[in-house]
Amino acid sequence: MNVLITDTSSRFGHALSLEFLKTGAVVYGISPRLNDRLANYVDYHHLNYDLSELENLKSRLENFLDGASTLDLVILNAGMIPEFNDIRNTSVEKISDVMKVSVLAHKVIIDTLLEQVPAVYQVVALSPGNAVKGDNGWNAYALSRAALNTLMKLYALEIPETHFSAIGPGFIDGDPDEIYSRLAREDDMNISGLYGINKNGHLTNPEYAANCLVEAMGIMLQEDSGSCKAVSEILLAPELG
Repeated sequence: MNVLITDTSSRFGHALSLEFLKTGAVVYGISPRLNDRLANYVDYHHLNYDLSELENLKSRLENFLDGASTLDLVILNAGMIPEFNDIRNTSVEKISDVMKVSVLAHKVIIDTLLEQVPAVYQVVALSPGNAVKGDNGWNAYALSRAALNTLMKLYALEIPETHFSAIGPGFIDGDPDEIYSRLAREDDMNISGLYGINKNGHLTNPEYAANCLVEAMGIMLQEDSGSCKAVSEILLAPELG
């Protein structure tokens, strides 16, 4: 099995990579830095790249995947979370920065893969539901994830031989620090919902979340291409939502 994952240097991306490597899969990882533990696996191949730099992404990716004939699974995990704020106080420049990493880079990746790799079977975008619902404070991140969901639906219409979907993995312990560094501030109204989730113990560790996501992605192949669901909905386990 050949798997490509973006942002393998994050705790969740790292956990996902290990989940596949332990089963004998070949993993292609893309992130700005190489995780030392992943470097120990001969079946892990790393592209050191910052996805905010769109200009050279296509050529670097083409060289990275030269010779690859199939990709069984592509997981679009990378994203950028700006400071929590009202959308009216979020600059166009910040929105542009977030869209580059969360949406535009992934479009470049998908297009390059479809051009270069003869067979790409499944593409999954990770898209947290609480951002897509437009909860207060998520601003540019909510916009980017909603756009990513729509991107999956559009590709599903155009490329029927590849299964596209968006899956919300739920809140994961180890998500970007900019979320959890604010959890202790009960007066921060923009993330009051996040604080409640953390305080009530609803966060899952990355390893368990990765295991659940892998199972959910397999089940998702039975859904129509272009579908968007949360892991909790797919596995019927509300505590994972």
